Amino acid sequence: MTHKLLLGAALGALFAVGASAPSRAEESYIPLISKGFQHQFWQAVKLGAEQAAKQANVKITFEGPETEAMVDKQIDMLSAALAKKPSAIGFAALDSKAAIPLLKKAHDAKMPVIAFDSGVDSDIPLTTCTTDNVAAAGLAADKMAQAIGDAGEVGVVVHDQTSRTGIDRRDGFLNQMKAKHPNIKVIDVQYGGGDHLKSAEIAKTMLQAHPNLKGIFGANEGSAEGVAIGVKESGKKVVIIGYDSGKEQKDAIRSGAMYGAITQNPIGIGKCTVEEAVKALKGETLPKVVDTGFYWYDKSNIDDPKVAAVLYD
Repeated sequence: MTHKLLLGAALGALFAVGASAPSRAEESYIPLISKGFQHQFWQAVKLGAEQAAKQANVKITFEGPETEAMVDKQIDMLSAALAKKPSAIGFAALDSKAAIPLLKKAHDAKMPVIAFDSGVDSDIPLTTCTTDNVAAAGLAADKMAQAIGDAGEVGVVVHDQTSRTGIDRRDGFLNQMKAKHPNIKVIDVQYGGGDHLKSAEIAKTMLQAHPNLKGIFGANEGSAEGVAIGVKESGKKVVIIGYDSGKEQKDAIRSGAMYGAITQNPIGIGKCTVEEAVKALKGETLPKVVDTGFYWYDKSNIDDPKVAAVLYD
């Protein structure tokens, strides 16, 4: 089903959304629609949201499509959640534009919209709880440069080119390389939908096409895991830098198969989403962005308590 059909089916049900929404935050229902459910990252976001909901005494639900390529299914989930007339909603957009008509109806019905992880190209969300993905990917570029002697060819495997996280991590990495590391050439950028099997095949093809490749950046959990699998199956040695955490990435870093990775603070993202929604329901003014932070981790600091606190299995 197309975006247009899904939107058309849902818009009519939203005109009365605001009429019966509870006015007090402690009576509220706040659904969170995430980008996916299969990665350990999203399970950690869910855990943080549940912790904040319990503390604030509000009801939440947390769901997302089976894969991060299912934009239409996510739109369908969003329309179904809005039809239940919640007090507020949290939304992590797979496509930064596709959901805007639905979110506009929520806004018109005076329903607070809180974006998390990946925002939309609109000022409808009152705030976005997110990592500074441009800065984080820039740090990944610096670490890659350090690892390969600040010269040579590298490739990039990104989860998508429609979400704000995909766009910002890609551009953050590319722009930092261009600005700070002119002797490094990014020879290929490919998109694997955050799927580790597809990303593995992309990495193998990339290595075959570019025999002098020195490194690959995987821009989310599934991308990084896939790159590690692809490199191992190819039998080649290249520097792998990842993004996010999860057991496979942590194991790869401990073994030396992956040089290091950027970790976000997924539990913090989940907590922030619910906390900001509750503040909105109380009439508080929210900042446009809440930066939930990030860290670089590798074999040398993976067990540091400050870093370990934001890693997840």
